[in-house]
Amino acid sequence: MSGPAIRTAPSPGAPDAPAAAASAPSVSPAAAAAARAGFHHLHAGHCESGVTAALFAHGGIPIDEPMVFGIGSGVYFLHVPFLKVMGVPLTSYRTYPMAIFRKACKRLGVGYRRQRFLSRARARAALDALVDAGVPVALQGNLFWLSYFPREFRFQFNGHNFLVVGRSGSDYVISDPVLEAPVLCPASALDRARFARGPLTPRGLLYYPVSFPKTIDYRPAIRAALKDTTRAMLRPPVRLVGAAGIRYLADRVRLWPKTLSPERTRLYLGNIVRMQEEIGTGGGGFRFMYAAFLQRAGEELVHEPLLRASEMMTASGDGWRRFAEAAALVVKDRHEGRVTFEGLGDMLDAIAENERRVFTFLEANLPPA
Repeated sequence: MSGPAIRTAPSPGAPDAPAAAASAPSVSPAAAAAARAGFHHLHAGHCESGVTAALFAHGGIPIDEPMVFGIGSGVYFLHVPFLKVMGVPLTSYRTYPMAIFRKACKRLGVGYRRQRFLSRARARAALDALVDAGVPVALQGNLFWLSYFPREFRFQFNGHNFLVVGRSGSDYVISDPVLEAPVLCPASALDRARFARGPLTPRGLLYYPVSFPKTIDYRPAIRAALKDTTRAMLRPPVRLVGAAGIRYLADRVRLWPKTLSPERTRLYLGNIVRMQEEIGTGGGGFRFMYAAFLQRAGEELVHEPLLRASEMMTASGDGWRRFAEAAALVVKDRHEGRVTFEGLGDMLDAIAENERRVFTFLEANLPPA
């Protein structure tokens, strides 16, 4: 993302151009150096997996975002019609917040700490102490109140993850993985984002690694992650989750034009597309990112079935994207009768069946222990 509302922290040693000086706030060399020395900003597809990959890389673990996402069992599906966020049913293509970081740390032997607060003052003091000690700190906050995003990109969402890597006066230097470069954020905006109310309220959450293993054996980590993910997608505790949840959504989509107003129907359908393609998923509801993980895992472990599963998961991502294209025509009222809700339900049923086959194949072809 880019725009006049984003204030970029310049790199140490960057050319001193008049245009840059006019468009960016002054940041002391000491503050910029403290913020960026030894920390490489990672531009990623998704906030939590991007934050985790950046923290791991800072700690000396050479790992990319798809591997973090897969080892953290990030891929998922959930549709809960009775739990509404911003007035629309909750639909998620990834697991719950903090699960990716927590599971990736556990499986790779990374020690970490996390803390929530009741007081804004204590939350800020704890953050300041860590940042001043040179510790990159991950935060969870409400995206709407993060003033470095252009106004038109903001919406109420309490589950956004980002990093604080330094301070510059009353501002914090932010490494947000969905942006191309570090930015500045006023302390008042950060406080408001960290203590926003509503679903997934952060309560000042901060978290950061405290120890890293000297060596990593990816085999048990990948195997444990695959077992966890296949179980969640194939044998969920309720019908709202996994491949069964996709079929459940298909049934709901077919019912919407019969039970909801046209405006509400388009709103619900648009939210499904938005959560699938626009909320930092890497496209296809995280399916392309998970396909990349399967490919990397197959290469790392020299296990051909994972490469085959990667191709199957890519096909699932393609299916999700075709669904999004068709649904967008309905949302924008440009379908001219070519797209029906019955047809959209059929597309979702086909996706559900494909994902059942993918995860069944994975479960039957786990890499050896």
